[in-house]
Amino acid sequence: MPEVTIAEEPPRQPEILRLLEMSDAYAASLYPAESNHLVDVSTLEQPAVSFFVARLDGAVLGCCALVEAGDGTAEIKRMFVDPEARGLKVGRLLLQALEKRAESRGVVAIQLETGIHQPEAIGLYKTAGYIDRPPFGSYQPDPLSLFMEKALHGPADLSP
Repeated sequence: MPEVTIAEEPPRQPEILRLLEMSDAYAASLYPAESNHLVDVSTLEQPAVSFFVARLDGAVLGCCALVEAGDGTAEIKRMFVDPEARGLKVGRLLLQALEKRAESRGVVAIQLETGIHQPEAIGLYKTAGYIDRPPFGSYQPDPLSLFMEKALHGPADLSP
């Protein structure tokens, strides 16, 4: 039986661009423009970004990006799973790959902003240990946004 694979890939590929367009349309259907904090493909191609793609039999199912801030933190951006692939645990697999990369890069905390109308995403993050926090970075308080963070214990952490 084929398995979902997760690999770091460049974001500028036709199937991935289609997925990002689906993500844009989904976000626009839920929130006004001022509450959407999406990054474009050129941002995803920056050196401080690790971009992950989930595939099954070569078909793109989902994606996510880890954007390192340079201060020991990183942010999850562009986490999206094709609606037709939901239920395959693709989001969980992407999140695990992203967290593993963050730990290997010495990131001590992963932060994210998501919308309040996305219970599946919120549930995934809470199950994975993310907790609510105030806005961070350049984000301003927004009643439609939820800010979360997970502290990581990288290889240098010797605590029990």
